[in-house]
Amino acid sequence: MADAGNPPGQQPPLPIWRRLLGAPLRPVVTAWQVSITARIVLSTLILGAVVLSLTAWLMLSQISAGLVADKRDASLAQAEAEFSQVQEELDASASTGDEGAEQVVDQLVQNLASRGDSPLEHVVVLVGPLGDDDFSDGVRRESVDVGVDSLPTDLRDRVRVGSGTWWTYTTIDFVDEQDDRADGAGIAVGTRVQTPGGEAEYALYYLYPFAEQQRTLGLVARVVLLSGLLLMVLVAGVAWLVTRQVVTPVRLARRIAERLAAGRLEERMQVRGRDDIARLGQSFNQMAGNLQRQIRQLEDLSRMQRRFVSDVSHELRTPLTTVRMAAEVLHDARSSFDSATGRSAELLRRELDRFESLLTDLLEISRFDALAAHLELAQVDLGELADRVVEAQRPVAAAAGITVVVRVLPVPGTGSVSAEADPRRVERVVRNLVANAIAHSRSERVEVLVGADDHAAAVAVRDYGTGLRAGETTLVFNRFWRADPARARSGGGTGLGLAIALEDAQLHGGWLQAWGEPGLGSQFRLTLPRRAGNDLSRSPIPLVPTDLALVRSHRATAGTAPAAP
Repeated sequence: MADAGNPPGQQPPLPIWRRLLGAPLRPVVTAWQVSITARIVLSTLILGAVVLSLTAWLMLSQISAGLVADKRDASLAQAEAEFSQVQEELDASASTGDEGAEQVVDQLVQNLASRGDSPLEHVVVLVGPLGDDDFSDGVRRESVDVGVDSLPTDLRDRVRVGSGTWWTYTTIDFVDEQDDRADGAGIAVGTRVQTPGGEAEYALYYLYPFAEQQRTLGLVARVVLLSGLLLMVLVAGVAWLVTRQVVTPVRLARRIAERLAAGRLEERMQVRGRDDIARLGQSFNQMAGNLQRQIRQLEDLSRMQRRFVSDVSHELRTPLTTVRMAAEVLHDARSSFDSATGRSAELLRRELDRFESLLTDLLEISRFDALAAHLELAQVDLGELADRVVEAQRPVAAAAGITVVVRVLPVPGTGSVSAEADPRRVERVVRNLVANAIAHSRSERVEVLVGADDHAAAVAVRDYGTGLRAGETTLVFNRFWRADPARARSGGGTGLGLAIALEDAQLHGGWLQAWGEPGLGSQFRLTLPRRAGNDLSRSPIPLVPTDLALVRSHRATAGTAPAAP
């Protein structure tokens, strides 16, 4: 059933993504299909890209894990030292009271902000006193402006309720938008410190950014990417060079093989070196030389055979003419001979007729073999030609008790059943088919069907004789072929009629085909293009007879040889 959205026989439109990708990918697909070099280079690039990608991913993962681990260990060690130093500074302070503690803390934050090689090494946040659950401006002091979200909640909770040093990975958020430092990953380390006398406890946090590690990792990634691209170009070049060394001799061998197939048997490959390719070229040249010698021998034998047949046929003409004249004299005087001698005169004349027909066929075959057969084209009415052939064969058919019927099938258009062909050759083909049908028919009827369409015209001869076994539909056109090899050819044709008929059909660019089944008869069909030189694609008459079902039914009910319907 056809798609409801498309006319019958029309393919549905391609998706837009296939139409967009089809044009750019079409040259790649074409190169993949027709070029071994492109296929090997592309395969190498794809496999190389996969391997390099996996290698780069593993390497970057290991480098990233190493940088993070080193930064974490260094940050924790530095934070521990800083926490101890801050606690020592608080313990050494002699300040008392809330106001004194606040001054000590403020001074401590200023000292921490200026400590270190660079402000980017660590960010200090001091929160307190503990017990306040928020981070209001009154209780938070930091060395740089960072967002509250830079300190994860779980870290703050652990520092608030537990002692010791706690750490976690975080994202440092700088509040000042004018700051040239971009937000990024880092590690947050926190602990609890207290003022002298335990008057107040504060939460002290250090934030260590991974900016330097990210720059290092980005540099490594760029180096790996650039190195991978250069390596892919190098691999593609090496694959192309290696493939070219192998493919170039193969392409040369292909071109030489094409020239040999075109008949240029002297072509050979150029052999350089002593490697496998060179030995392949030597073997190829040896094979080409052997083929050339064998083809030349076959051509010489074929030429000698054709010349022998032609010469013998011509040379036999003269003695045959003399023998025929003598046979005619004996045949005319047979009434004065005794019965045995008269019968011998009749047999002599009949065998001379067969012998003369055989010579004519051999001469015709020799012309086909020598490619000397030519067409004399004219407009031929196949209906009239079939009537003329049947009328000429009617005495033979009447002697065998067979009726030959000509049926012209309806032709669309003008109704003319004509074709541009050689009348003599087409009449010879039809005459041969009708004579064979009369000779092999077991019923009282032989049909000759004539039909045509806009492109082809056909003549089919249907008999109801012994038929053909499987595989014999092509063997019947072989020269001197017999259905029963044990049976001598004591009568009938020369064994070359169908072979010559096939040559005549092919000379017209037409078909000569056979169908048959044992006990159901056979049908031979000649199909010709209506205009000489056109190619055939179909025949206006089916090869398998349309009355086959009726014949089978008659055979099943009668139990004997089928009669014509």
